[in-house]
Order: sequence, then C-alpha cells, then structure tokens
Amino acid sequence: MSDLLRAPAEIKYAEELDWLESIDDSPRPFTWRLSPKMIRLFVLGSERADGLDRKVEQKWFGDRTIVERAIVTLASDRGLLLIGDPGTGKSWLAELLAAAISRNSTLVVQGTAGTTEDHIKYSWNVSQVIAKGQSRESMIPSPIMTAMETGAIGRFEELTRSTSDVQDALISILSEKYISVPELGGGDDTDSIVFAKPGFSIIATANSRDRGVNDLSSALKRRFNFVRIPVVTNKTSEAEIVRFRTEELLRRHQIELDVPPTLLDVLLRSFGDLREAAAAAGSDDEKLESALSTAEQIGVLEDAVLHSDFFGEKALTARTLASSLVGSLARREPEDLAILNKYLHGVVEPRSKAEGGAWPEFLDGGRDAIATLA
Repeated sequence: MSDLLRAPAEIKYAEELDWLESIDDSPRPFTWRLSPKMIRLFVLGSERADGLDRKVEQKWFGDRTIVERAIVTLASDRGLLLIGDPGTGKSWLAELLAAAISRNSTLVVQGTAGTTEDHIKYSWNVSQVIAKGQSRESMIPSPIMTAMETGAIGRFEELTRSTSDVQDALISILSEKYISVPELGGGDDTDSIVFAKPGFSIIATANSRDRGVNDLSSALKRRFNFVRIPVVTNKTSEAEIVRFRTEELLRRHQIELDVPPTLLDVLLRSFGDLREAAAAAGSDDEKLESALSTAEQIGVLEDAVLHSDFFGEKALTARTLASSLVGSLARREPEDLAILNKYLHGVVEPRSKAEGGAWPEFLDGGRDAIATLA
C-alpha cells in the first residue's frame, strides 16, 4: 500500500475488513462480504456498547440513518443515488460502501459530457476483433458490466453530467439487470446477453448544484432511491472531519507537524463567517465562487500544512493559514478578492482587536495574500 498514491478503501482498510469479516456472524444478503450491521460499523466506527475487542475508527461523518438507508437500498432491486452539494462526502461514502460489500470500490464510471454508452456497457479490442472476430474474448467490459458479471457494486460518479443517451442506457441495466450484446448473436440467445448476478447494484452520485445540466428522466429516477447528503453544519462534526483528513495527510506524507486547535478553530470560524455572508448575499457576484464545503476546508488546511513543512519553520502559523485560505478561495478576480477583503476588514479586523490570539496574525497574512494577488 505504501507505493500507491491513493489506495482504495478495500486496500487501505484491508486488515480491518478481514477482521470484521472473521467475527461477522449475522446474515449477509447475496454475495456480500459483510452483514448490513457490520457495514454500518465499518463506515461509522465502533462504540463501547458494541463490545468489540478493538476499536473501529469512524470513516464517514454524518447521520447514521443516511448510512442505514443506503445499505438497505443496496440490498433491494433499486439503485442508490447519493445527491448533495460539492464536498459533502458522497463519493467517499460510495467508496466505503462498495469496499465493505464487494471488497472492490474501483468499478467506477466517471460521468462527463464525453461519457458514452460504451463506458457503461462494453467496447471492443480492435486488434483482437481483426485477428479472431467479435467474441467474448475480444470484448472489453465496462466497469458496470464487470460489476454485473461478478455480483459486485458498480459506481457512477456525477450522473447528471452525462448526456440523456447515456442515462437512458442505464435504465435497462437497472430494470432488466442484463446487457444485450447483439454482435454476439448466435444459435443460443443467451450467448449475446450478459446477466447480472445476485449482489449487483449501482451507487450513483449527483451534485445538487448541477441541476439543469442534464436532468434525470422520470423513468431513471424511479429506478433509484434518492439519499440526500446534507452539508455539515455541526461545528463539532466538521472539526472531526477536518481533523481526521488532516491526520491522514500527515501520515501519508510522513510529516511531523502539529495543527494547533486554535488554528483549526480559526479555520472553522472563517468558513462559517463566509458561509453566512454567502447566504445573505443578494446576487452571485456578492458570493465567493467556492462552495465553501468541508472538502475545501480540508484543501485549505492541506495547502497550509504542506507549505509550512516545505518552506516554513515546520510549524503551522496563522499567517500561512490565511495565505492558503485566500489563495484557495480567490478564483475570480476581482470579485472574490473584493469579497475576501471585505471579510477581513469587516469581520476579522474587529475580532482580532476584541479577541487577540491568532486573529491579528491571520489578518496580516490575509491582507498580504490579497495584496500579492491583486
């Protein structure tokens, strides 16, 4: 695992998954590797009341009913659609669920304007077709077809970014649970059909901000259970998410650098302030282009930590944190810079005088960063 830039969940948590499977004595649907209760425990972490011999760390932070409904959906005949704002952890939850159920979270199709039916069905190895003709051996199955053949979980990221033709092709897969391959038609009709095995399902994700890009048809909507992932508004939960991801970052880069709680609080409060300002804004020009998600908060902290380790004094400072915040959130010029400058003068400056602490240095760092970019 150490030689992978980013290990999928089934590799990253392989030892833990093996252990959970060894102690799991509850019924498991289809070919699932873990029971529903054990999957929930893997995703949300263990509690003292679970009576386990070892602690299972929480990996996704959110309402347990969301995880439970997602698991129940995957045991049914319907697909699962996780929908929410950017940075709410939709893809991470999908990866964890696929890893726990199938021990394979890599059967993924990425939805874009360029995604075609071939990406969700099959294509052909041209050289093999020329040499041997069209056959199962010369066919290249899509990740979705592979999931069908193995009874695993297939994933479809950013479903609403794909065109209506691609979405329509998904309808038959979800309803009929097979893919026809007319090129393989022969004496036996089953030779030209790939049937899904028990355990197959699809987890799709959709960005709620993409509404109107390629809206889902009513026929496709009926074949999914919608599970909405809300933006994390609880400061304690958000702090846990940011801390969890930061600790992972430090371990991956083998960085020994402390993130003071005071600076984490500065980051959380800053994002909270900017979200309130965005909610009160009268037009899009008065809002930052950034979604101000938890994921972007993690990105700001990651940038600051790496900068401190590579070019700083091996210690995270409020000045570096402010510089990373401005650099990460100022995507439009001059609109975003003006919004951030207004925030520094209207909120951070009075707070630095009233509370002191890390705020004065954060204010100076933010001003310098804006001056550099302006």
